[in-house]
Amino acid sequence: MVNIIFLFCIERKLFNMNTGDIQDILPLVSQPSRYLGSEINIVKKDLNRVALKVALAYPDLYEVGTSHFGLQILYDILNRRDDIAAERVFTPAVDMAARLRETGRPLSTLESGVPLGRFDIVGISLLYELNYTNVLTLLDLSDIPLYARERNADHPLIIAGGPCTVNPEPVADFFDAMVVGDGETVLLEMADLWLAWRSGGDGRRETLLKSWSRLTGVYIPGFFEARYDDRGIQILIPRFREYATVRRAVLPDLDQAPFPRAPIIPYGRPIHDRVRLEVARGCTRGCRFCQAGMIYRPVRERSPETLMTLLDDAIAATGYEDVSLLSLSTGDYGCIAPLLARLMKQYSGEHVAVSLPSLRAGTLTQELMEQIKKVRKTGFTIAPEAGSQRLRNVINKNVSREDILRTVADAFGAGWQVIKLYFMVGLPTETNADLDAIVDLVKDLRRPGGGRGRKGKINVSVGTFIPKSHTPFQWCGQVPIGASREKIESLKARLNLPGVQVKWQDPEVSYLEGVFARGDRRLSTLLVAAYRGGCRFDGWGDQFRFDIWRQAFESTGVDPEFYTTRTRDPEAPLPWDHIDVGVSREFFRSEWAAALAAETIGDCRSGVCNHCGVCDFDTLEPRIYGPESMSPDVVDIAPTSRGVPDYKTLQIHYTKLGSGRYFGHLEMVNIFTRAIRRAGIPVKYSQGYHPMPRISFQDPLPIGMESEEEVFYLTVNGEVRPTEIPARLNACLPEGLDVTNCQLAPSKSARRTPSAAHYRIHHEQSVFMPPRLDAFAVASSHILMRTNPKGRQTQIELKDVVLDIHQRSLRELEMTLNLIPGSIVRPVEILQAIFDLPEEIVKQVTVRKMAIVPGMTSWTKN
Repeated sequence: MVNIIFLFCIERKLFNMNTGDIQDILPLVSQPSRYLGSEINIVKKDLNRVALKVALAYPDLYEVGTSHFGLQILYDILNRRDDIAAERVFTPAVDMAARLRETGRPLSTLESGVPLGRFDIVGISLLYELNYTNVLTLLDLSDIPLYARERNADHPLIIAGGPCTVNPEPVADFFDAMVVGDGETVLLEMADLWLAWRSGGDGRRETLLKSWSRLTGVYIPGFFEARYDDRGIQILIPRFREYATVRRAVLPDLDQAPFPRAPIIPYGRPIHDRVRLEVARGCTRGCRFCQAGMIYRPVRERSPETLMTLLDDAIAATGYEDVSLLSLSTGDYGCIAPLLARLMKQYSGEHVAVSLPSLRAGTLTQELMEQIKKVRKTGFTIAPEAGSQRLRNVINKNVSREDILRTVADAFGAGWQVIKLYFMVGLPTETNADLDAIVDLVKDLRRPGGGRGRKGKINVSVGTFIPKSHTPFQWCGQVPIGASREKIESLKARLNLPGVQVKWQDPEVSYLEGVFARGDRRLSTLLVAAYRGGCRFDGWGDQFRFDIWRQAFESTGVDPEFYTTRTRDPEAPLPWDHIDVGVSREFFRSEWAAALAAETIGDCRSGVCNHCGVCDFDTLEPRIYGPESMSPDVVDIAPTSRGVPDYKTLQIHYTKLGSGRYFGHLEMVNIFTRAIRRAGIPVKYSQGYHPMPRISFQDPLPIGMESEEEVFYLTVNGEVRPTEIPARLNACLPEGLDVTNCQLAPSKSARRTPSAAHYRIHHEQSVFMPPRLDAFAVASSHILMRTNPKGRQTQIELKDVVLDIHQRSLRELEMTLNLIPGSIVRPVEILQAIFDLPEEIVKQVTVRKMAIVPGMTSWTKN
């Protein structure tokens, strides 16, 4: 699902002035590569040469935002246009946000470092209610007033989009416009109307907003006035009679939708570090608790041929060795078996593994399991949701106990070691017997391989049911915090069994999500109060502060029970009544009645229409591709017969300078591994459960250290020419890494381990005081005390470590250190020990490893 927010401004100039430079801040923050903006496949344009400047913002950390493929789709769509430039920005981590505030720097984009306030458009996706305080962080750090009513013609227009916009009211006061539904086409329509307004309009915001309001899927909050009846229920009064309802934008055919063929490869450890391929949008199962299953209707599948073309391009452009097939229920994809067979035949030789992250018990057959495990066994998660069949009928989860038992037994029998299960507590009509059934089901599942002789591990996740808008359960009350906690604690105690691990979501987190999921405009005041009180990253357990939220409830007079535990009258107005997602209110009412009677309805994929109201069967209807959609000659491709190749090991030299110093070792290994794949260099792989390329690095460098000469060894096909490697790899490496030489590696016994390393150290200030260096020189001993994570202390004699140290100036040192196995000391530790520098000063030091010194053994001072 593509999600949009734009922030438009009338006039922004001087894009050559970068006031958002953060190079001096990067050494002071954790995971600095989040902020580099030099990833492979990014697009950098001259912002002075385009008509429209767009900053796509995601209200969470970089590693979360870069995992959202909708953002990459929008980035690709916009940058295909010569007259538009799109750049990215993510909510900075708490430490970076504090540094920005301390230094007075505005939040800026990754690609150019230009502050958001100087763009024409900023796009922010609303995917999760607990990201709302991060939206305020983005605006606040950009010096943009939070409320739309506080902004004037000099400020940007703020536009939101994403699944949370199906109930936009809790954050409506912050936005001038919102997009509801699929954004691929609406995005460019809005951009074109903005360009027309900018070049020939009257300059009035309302003129632009009126033109946007005529587009399907665009909601203008300012065109509605919120009033409240004597029950406290919000009723929206439209300003214009012809604009009273906003219908969701729906893309009828995914094969016609633009899709990035060269997605950006994130740094660090993104949540989803693989090629992500959306095989379908929408779902036909009709689970009554599932908002996504309602608001993304109808199901629209991509053809298998389109998927293979997109995947070919993406793998070649990224070098990933993992592919994730995405949809709300990937196992339901009509052509899944022949598609997987084709994927395995085409890519298993390249060690590309496939995962299906969203599966239903009963859809993952033994045939699919055998295909998936040909490369390696990827993740395996199923969601029974409820323990008893009665409660699964209530929620229309059309899966039986036998389906669950068989699927898990088949997975254990096929070699999977870990199975993840997801359950909810607090579902409508739940009883203690339903909770007992969860325990009974897990106990049955943990039996050795379901009778197949293999005992596996079961990870159980438990969350609290949250009623969502536009579902049959939108009128239900949410279970209170205390009751939710009691249910979860009971399950934890009873599932404290060998081979079972239980994880759960904090009931207070679920409670807050429930407040905003069905809230109204009165919550904007609450949100600002919590943000001003210090709430950030509410979806992160280590950041969540429910005590501050309680204070915000009290200070604003907002009663959370009004939005959560209260059962709603099906005949009363709802805050989201003006948003038409296509599913009729009558369908929701009938499904609510069927739930109370524990009656199920069938899957419309089978051809029986349930009359939900979405399809017109003219331009909009389900699009399904059955097994016959993939021609037999494609499915039955014979694997190429190859002999066992000869291999040789290469010694590759590279530099790690400038922005490259911010790559951690594991991060750098990933960068090189994917560059090797993109360069088409055939590599030897290890054997076993998880085959890995034969690549090994010498002394791993810590984050922040540069080096003029590093080495790694790579085992390749004997036909590879070493002289071609530098150019091929450098074409695929990001700024800061550069291969300088490649040659045949000596045998392992002949490889020399460096005995010492030479460093040049620089700081922008005069911090290296001669008296301290003199004191170190005359001392007979200087002990460095180290404490490991377990609290154990060790002593290291620095006089044995420091072979040479001398000053080039008060800002620069050179030192040579003895590399003692098991007691390697880094230069920054030497600086702290000799000069007693504050931690912040040490972090700002630039350390460059200059050359390998073969055999120095004594300490001298020049």
